[in-house]
Amino acid sequence: MRIAERFGTLLQSIKWGEWSLICLYLSLLSGILVGLHYDPHEPYYSTSALDILIPYGAWFRSLHFYSSQLFFLFALAHYLAVFDKSESYDTTSFIVLILCLPVILMLLFTGYVLRFDSTGFSAGMIAEHILEAIPFFGSTLDRLLFAISDGGLQRVYLHHVCSFNILFLLLAWNHLRRYYRVNLTSHLPLVATVMLTGVFVAAPLDPEQLGISYITGPWFFLGLQELLRYLPPLIAGVLVPVALIGALTVLRRKSRWYPHLLTFVGCWLVGYLFLTVLALTIHD
Repeated sequence: MRIAERFGTLLQSIKWGEWSLICLYLSLLSGILVGLHYDPHEPYYSTSALDILIPYGAWFRSLHFYSSQLFFLFALAHYLAVFDKSESYDTTSFIVLILCLPVILMLLFTGYVLRFDSTGFSAGMIAEHILEAIPFFGSTLDRLLFAISDGGLQRVYLHHVCSFNILFLLLAWNHLRRYYRVNLTSHLPLVATVMLTGVFVAAPLDPEQLGISYITGPWFFLGLQELLRYLPPLIAGVLVPVALIGALTVLRRKSRWYPHLLTFVGCWLVGYLFLTVLALTIHD
């Protein structure tokens, strides 16, 4: 029990929200420079050329990649650390903040797709396959968000650069405006760590591989990808993720369903972790 209490105290002592916002700043700044040299008509070539031909291009792409991943991970840690304090939020504000999480995931996901290497290509095709499985409006939703098979990456690029960023700011603006006024110089150790990571650890870019039968998707997509092997796309790709988001939007301590919702969320996360590990090992 003491270990759990100490872990909880440590979790709450770290300024996860500020760290997440700092990484968002780094992601946006580096993303501008990466985007200037990206061509959605030649996605894989322009990504490779950025690494090879543009001075410091590989570092800027790595900085953009790792700061974006950390933005999401620190946002999750922030949610866990301040969960008890979230009781002070009204229902609408709480739901709006929870909806920021899938929007951030879509930002990360479209970033993977835009590389258009084996990982990005397979992720894009799977996403289209999932959307097409939604009855009545699935095809319309695919044309709105992806349409990779018909129109290339123009829509994905537009949503990654503009739409999802604007949507995130609209959802999170009141929270950011009220609580987080930070600057990069206040968190120089974090900034230095992320920047040095970009120097020594290159952002992933799969080489062209012929004859391979299984391609893994983004790390946060692996559990879903594995689940698609056993369940129809509508269930594995839509209903299962939506069930988690729905549970999180009503996961409040004052709710009489709180113990059941907490059990469901815990089982969901454990199951997803198991599927992720399975995808990393059985197909390695």
